[in-house]
Amino acid sequence: MLSSYFDQFNIIRLMASQPFLGDWQIVFTNTSLIVVLTILLALLLFRANKLIPNRWQLIMELIHSNIRLLVHENLGKTGQKYFPLVLCIFVFIMVVNIMGLFPYVFTPTAHIVVTFGLSLSIMIAVTLLGVLTFKTQFFSILVPGGVPLSLAPFLVIIETLSYMIRAISLGVRLFANISAGHLLFAILSGFAFNLLLNGFLFLGGFPVLIMGLITLLELMVAVIQAYVFSLLVVIYFGDTILLH
Repeated sequence: MLSSYFDQFNIIRLMASQPFLGDWQIVFTNTSLIVVLTILLALLLFRANKLIPNRWQLIMELIHSNIRLLVHENLGKTGQKYFPLVLCIFVFIMVVNIMGLFPYVFTPTAHIVVTFGLSLSIMIAVTLLGVLTFKTQFFSILVPGGVPLSLAPFLVIIETLSYMIRAISLGVRLFANISAGHLLFAILSGFAFNLLLNGFLFLGGFPVLIMGLITLLELMVAVIQAYVFSLLVVIYFGDTILLH
């Protein structure tokens, strides 16, 4: 029974091309389908351009202003060039997380491969931009200022590991929160179904009520995790503007 809880995380092959270049194939999975639908939905949300905004446009304008404020407070005027990227990351993760709350909708952010791939690509971009901007001076972030020379080698090792762990922690944080919420949904729904199936109608209502409350909580978690991910991306991009 416990293994069935993880069935919702299975990646299913929907279409595949003929083999080429040996055994290579282009595979279209449920993850690819949700990503494509998320991009199309985000594009539809960004198309709102009415003079008198409707509710969806008001939400998008609120998101736009908050993300711009987030970038301005952490990166200043120079960092405004990163605003479109941060806004796209926030909207993409938020829409994927919210869509995953609907029944029978696969959630790509509940896979460590997806979140780690996203965080690793961001950290590679941050490192390359930092090296191109500051050249060899960029690696001074690995040496905290004012430390004794005797401790410098040990601190360089620690700071290097800390910098590398950023890519892991950024993806694991998102993966852990989203997958934990989905597992909790699966466990409570299975418990409520067993109670109702065995005739405990009154007791079976409690898990259903709890699931309703957890749905509201998970909706907030979906937005908060997207915001936290975007905030950390902004902080990491700060290394490409000002060395610490």
